[in-house]
Amino acid sequence: MNVDEMAGHLIRRLHQTSAHVFAVRTKEAGLDVTPIQFAAMDAIRAEPGIDQAGVAAKIAYDRATIGGVIDRLAQKGWISRTVSKRDRRARVLALTEDGAAMFDRVKPVVVDLQSDILPGLSADEQLQFLHLARKATATDTDN
Repeated sequence: MNVDEMAGHLIRRLHQTSAHVFAVRTKEAGLDVTPIQFAAMDAIRAEPGIDQAGVAAKIAYDRATIGGVIDRLAQKGWISRTVSKRDRRARVLALTEDGAAMFDRVKPVVVDLQSDILPGLSADEQLQFLHLARKATATDTDN
């Protein structure tokens, strides 16, 4: 068996392609956002008042390192952090007005670049790939 027949190797290559396409396309659009920042903003937009641990869980990111992502989003003025009324140790997160505007600028670029991540697949194959990837990561609800 060679590496081109190993899931881990191919997943790593797909990740490289995905990260490269995201970086190039967002830079071309004049946007300064990473894939993880976009995912975190999407989670916060979908659930205002979510805490940092909730964001980490929602985007399957390490709880220990999500803090840096959240710090950078706050430094950019894209999210606010306030003390939770339920747990004074926790901070609840929300997109700021600038953050919501940035998300609205970034989202169409990210949606548009999706087909560039899997250029060798037809539209139907891309949908099948997404279904299988969700199933493999146990996030597909219609297995």
